[in-house]
Amino acid sequence: MEITRNQYINRELSWLQFNARVLQEAADETVPLIDRLRFLGIFSNNLDEFFKVRYATVKRIALAGRKGKSALGGEVAKDLLEDITQIVIKQQAESQNILRYIEKQLEKENIFIINETEVSESQKQFVVNYFVQKVSPALVTIILNDLAEFPLLKDSAAYLAVKMVMKKEKKPGALKNIFSSEPNEIRYALIEIPKDIDRFVVLPNEGDKSYIIILDDLVRYCMHTIFNIFNYESLSAHMIKITRDAELDIDNDLSKSFIEKISSSVKGREISEPVRFVYDDKIDKDTLRFLKNKMRIKNTDSVIPGGRYHNRRDYMNFPSLGREDLLYDKVPPLPVEGLSLQGSVLEKIAKKDYLLFAPYHTFSYVIRFLREAALDPKVRTIKITVYRLAKASQVASSLINAVKNGKQVTVQIELQARFDEEANIEYAEQLQSEGIKLIFGVPGLKVHSKICLIEREEHDRIKRYGFISTGNFNEATAKIYTDYTLFTSNQAILKEVNTVFDFFETTYKINKYKHLVVSPHYTGKVFSKLIDREIANTKAGKEGYLKLKMNSITNYKMVDKLYEASRAGVKIQMIVRGACCLIPGVKGMSENIEVISIVDKFLEHPRLFIFGNGGDPKVYISSADWMTRNIDNRVEVSCPIYDDEIKKELLETFEIGWSDNVKARVISGKQDNAYRKNNLPKVRSQFATYDYYLQKLK
Repeated sequence: MEITRNQYINRELSWLQFNARVLQEAADETVPLIDRLRFLGIFSNNLDEFFKVRYATVKRIALAGRKGKSALGGEVAKDLLEDITQIVIKQQAESQNILRYIEKQLEKENIFIINETEVSESQKQFVVNYFVQKVSPALVTIILNDLAEFPLLKDSAAYLAVKMVMKKEKKPGALKNIFSSEPNEIRYALIEIPKDIDRFVVLPNEGDKSYIIILDDLVRYCMHTIFNIFNYESLSAHMIKITRDAELDIDNDLSKSFIEKISSSVKGREISEPVRFVYDDKIDKDTLRFLKNKMRIKNTDSVIPGGRYHNRRDYMNFPSLGREDLLYDKVPPLPVEGLSLQGSVLEKIAKKDYLLFAPYHTFSYVIRFLREAALDPKVRTIKITVYRLAKASQVASSLINAVKNGKQVTVQIELQARFDEEANIEYAEQLQSEGIKLIFGVPGLKVHSKICLIEREEHDRIKRYGFISTGNFNEATAKIYTDYTLFTSNQAILKEVNTVFDFFETTYKINKYKHLVVSPHYTGKVFSKLIDREIANTKAGKEGYLKLKMNSITNYKMVDKLYEASRAGVKIQMIVRGACCLIPGVKGMSENIEVISIVDKFLEHPRLFIFGNGGDPKVYISSADWMTRNIDNRVEVSCPIYDDEIKKELLETFEIGWSDNVKARVISGKQDNAYRKNNLPKVRSQFATYDYYLQKLK
């Protein structure tokens, strides 16, 4: 299948290759077994979100009759949908093979995942009791045959499609006709697998052997108790799942509050168009035909055969069973050099800037900063942006603590944070009820910037402190996402952070910035000019280079600018975790560009932009990828690094990443995810980065 048809790699196909790199981790025998299962879960979860958002968008373009070539990197929408479906079918088959292999390896470790046919006599009572006490009360079972309308299936919920072959009822006095070919009556039903019960049920150990039964199979084992009122001859059940379009259609009713509009739109997802139907490939043909007819699924829809189990995202939470030897070693997060968690954090930041690189460093500094600000009698105001919070957020509780201590607290909360809308609505209502001032963003723009500002009265004047980050203020994801957070009291930078908060409330005013680079007004222009400077330096015989780290690059203007720099001789090194529309290494277009992608234990999430600048590098950390949405359709903040020690640290950690020859894949037009191999000493960058910070402390 041809991936590239011009100078760009299609965004959707490139993203699928990123997810293939996640699948590689599940297949990698050097990854601990249980973590391999969890990578399978991540692969599946990623795919669900891809269909809800990206596939759904392409389908909308196709249904509108627009070819959408400019938006789709030269692809026709209808053809792209077919390409996606074929790739996903292949990846799903590969993931099933990987799962089967891992299960065999687990058996060698005395861990057995059994199905309903393998429940032993000693396990039977536990399984039945578990079903009666926990599962049965939560089950929703629907008999389908006599319904006028097919029930609305929930997005991404897993269902067992049940087929009952009924016994023939013998009429009184009727003689048996051995030549009768009249078929048995068939009845169909659906059982919804509960989401709020653990998918993996741990059974009692038998000696040194551990046993797990998947909830679906536990239901299958006890299914006869559900249908015992029916006179059936045989009973079978196969998994199905649909994925719905997750785009939010915002109501224009001016009488509704923004929270009401978002809440209504999120509920609208429940009845949005299906974009994918996945089924167990062992399902009977007549059952599949019945379901597709009733659900009005067309041949043009994405219909994907799968394995016995769907919602493999649940493997992200596969139980550890106390087997630490089958998991990555837990390494404690480190303190930031020179920044103690004892004493005043603000006092330290007043003297110099500090960089936190999670999860190598502990995220506790963020909470400590907010807690101190909440209690400090001299702190007057706290302002912060919120995109995704943890379920039991210490950030939120710190802000509530601050307002109870008389601080003026302002929170810009993004209600349209994808798949976190409901959680953010709940937090918004909670924060508002505590007296915190909420700002709900900018019409037409998402607020994706990660900034916090406090104002403190010192010597009869206001002094500002704050932090700027590449990631969400979420203590849960900070354990697995790599992200930079800069703590600073640089008054020039923080004055401009305050200007960003002013923009949230006065959106018609376009502000000027000397230090920060802010989307949607400046990101594309400023970084293009910095690339132009590298081009000019190279043409003048000076060294010109770019070192870029980001999640994705899909904006064609920025890709073209990098092609222009490459043709001028600028050396460009890029670490791109996800979608990359740029094709490196093409003579006459991009021969001076190298791109790698690192997928490993942690999710690579920071954005770091380094410009050679004639020997005095300009360094920025950012919340923005080089995607059109980040450059033109969101409020994003890129922050310059002025502290020489931190600048050196960022340059050195970039070089560690660039040296990776264990978990780095080479991005090329081939899109084959080849591991980077060379004769240099082995460098696994995430482990090497931890060691780097450990050595700094020594």
